[in-house]
Amino acid sequence: MAVPKRKVSKARRDKRRANWKLTLPGMVKCPKCGEFKLPHRICKSCGTYDGKEVLKAE
Repeated sequence: MAVPKRKVSKARRDKRRANWKLTLPGMVKCPKCGEFKLPHRICKSCGTYDGKEVLKAE
């Protein structure tokens, strides 16, 4: 069984773990106001979800 010869430093370990890429979440336009929002979420600008007003828009 392979065993590390020396301890891997925290800096080296963390550099190796930091190299994965994030992808942007898919943004959709709100059908009422046209602002970009996350899908299946309430629109922050107009307060609607699924064509119904959920929050009072300011």
